[in-house]
Amino acid sequence: MIDALQSIIPTVLFYSAPLILTALGGVFSERSGVVNIGLEGLMVMGAFVGIVFSLTFEDVFGSMTPWLAILAAAIVGGIFSVIHAVASVSFNANQVVSGVAINMLALGIGVYLTKQWYGKGQTDMVDGFFRTDIPILSEIPLIGPIFFERIYATSYVAIILAFIAWYILYKTSFGLRLRAVGEHPMAADTNGINVYKMRYVAVIISGVLGGLGGSVFALTIVSNFSHSTIVGQGFMALAAVIFGKWHPLGAMGAALFFGLAQSLSIVGSGIPLLQDIPQVFLLIAPYVLTILALAGVIGRADAPRANGVPYIKGSR
Repeated sequence: MIDALQSIIPTVLFYSAPLILTALGGVFSERSGVVNIGLEGLMVMGAFVGIVFSLTFEDVFGSMTPWLAILAAAIVGGIFSVIHAVASVSFNANQVVSGVAINMLALGIGVYLTKQWYGKGQTDMVDGFFRTDIPILSEIPLIGPIFFERIYATSYVAIILAFIAWYILYKTSFGLRLRAVGEHPMAADTNGINVYKMRYVAVIISGVLGGLGGSVFALTIVSNFSHSTIVGQGFMALAAVIFGKWHPLGAMGAALFFGLAQSLSIVGSGIPLLQDIPQVFLLIAPYVLTILALAGVIGRADAPRANGVPYIKGSR
């Protein structure tokens, strides 16, 4: 049993980290009232920037390259998300259409530049993050080998950021204003809150976290970039936002659930209860469980009341 947990838990955390980061971005955006279907595109852009940065500067920064790469990806993700903010907040465009455009634009830019710069449909492989033992904690009896041995540091960075996001949204005046804008923007505006500014900030935060999630995925799971690096991960993160009821810790829990589903296709053959299940069923399990999870809670999950509704100052 301990051996099974020791193989499952690190893998679950490994697959969950990109989903947690991207889902947190979705929570910020949608809590402000802006639907962000573009999480997939933000992950694509983050993955592209993370890999290209690593290939370009790995001889310069050495072991620090992956950390600087995800930082660069986060910055570019934030900048890229401004397109969605301008369309959705300033021009009152349909937020779903704008998000779909972000997905298509990001993939087009990434694939085009990859072919231009590397002469083929995918980049070279990079040395991303490596598994490591967390000092002291890995030596704790029973718990240490399961949770703190051979794990990626990015997994715990994602979990820590989830608690930071919860604190910001529910324990600070900024979070209160952001949630007010997503629930009743006219009342927030009446009380002196700049609705447009708050929504811009929220969408940019979602871009930063989405870029971070995409780069973490690329630098831990695939180690290169191509048109198929990010396939459905952003939509799974969006499902985690809804499944988690637009709450940072709920989104983290949902992302861990989806990470478990993904990990079963990797470690399932070593688990007695799953080893006789055909591999194809384990591969489709994350997507089936995503649908089942949403079907079970979507009727009871209440989105922010102004989510997806453009705010026009002075209108009712």
